[in-house]
Amino acid sequence: MSFFSEKKFDFVSIGDVVSDAFIRLKDARVADGPDGRRSELILSFGDKVPYEFVEEVQAVGNSANAAVCATRLGLNSAFVTDMGDDHQGYECRATLQKNKVATDFITVHKDKKTNYHYVLWFEDDRTILIKHEHYDYKFPDIGEPKWVYLTSIGENSLDYHKEIIEYLRNHPDIRLAFQPGTFQIKMGVEGLREIYARADVFFCNVEEAKRILNMPNEQDIKNLLKEMHRAGPNVVAITDGVKGAYAYDGYEGFFMRPYPDEKPPYDRTGAGDAFSATFTSALALGKSLYDAFLWAPINSMSVVQKIGAQEGLLTQEEILKFLTKAPKDYFPQKIM
Repeated sequence: MSFFSEKKFDFVSIGDVVSDAFIRLKDARVADGPDGRRSELILSFGDKVPYEFVEEVQAVGNSANAAVCATRLGLNSAFVTDMGDDHQGYECRATLQKNKVATDFITVHKDKKTNYHYVLWFEDDRTILIKHEHYDYKFPDIGEPKWVYLTSIGENSLDYHKEIIEYLRNHPDIRLAFQPGTFQIKMGVEGLREIYARADVFFCNVEEAKRILNMPNEQDIKNLLKEMHRAGPNVVAITDGVKGAYAYDGYEGFFMRPYPDEKPPYDRTGAGDAFSATFTSALALGKSLYDAFLWAPINSMSVVQKIGAQEGLLTQEEILKFLTKAPKDYFPQKIM
């Protein structure tokens, strides 16, 4: 075993790693969906659509973003993931190491490609074209970290999730944060019942909560918080984009406003990941739920000022500096 795999980590994230190609669109438009939200990106069909530029960002995805966030905030973090033996895989590993994330739990699959996504970036938001490679997932021996952060994994991973569940059963003192990705959301609560029940803290956005709970027409955030809490997590946090975020622990529910943008957002990719990972990292650092709720929106605000999900991630000192400049109403407000 290497030095990294022998030491005890504060924070280990589990999920797929991705290389993102950001395609900056200039000739597109956005339409509102039935609920009035901007939900459809429209491009000319059968035409040549101009773009401004393309920029690749390596070693991203929910779990990679979380590991980098945790390290930036002072935690000793590692990353469990799978990748191909290709150029993108090499670049992803090098990027993680540059960000001081331990890479000993990465499995490289011969003759496989590393996940590569296309990000259609228009104005300050994006639509992502995703393709998860099919890996033969096997859960490695990660020892006993203080926190495990489980998030997006490919579709052919049901048995892999069973291995993770068995690991968590055998290590009851490890705390679990769960931020489901696309395919985990499709599995629903019943498909991952034990993970929901085991989660110390759970994260999703409003639309994801509706899909997970099969409540597509539910407009009351309080009902979504309560139903998600009934699924098992100790603390449920639901984000609602630029409107803010909500949290509920079965006793009290709170709303947290966004931290004011210093300037108009450049790219909203990774704002949700930054919120969830910062919230979890604050808890791993021994902070209270109240403090975690104060910290998380600040990192989200910072991330959207840069391209990609990691460049804008802050240190503890930088977050505390922003807190000294926060508006007077920047604090969790009780809603139930």
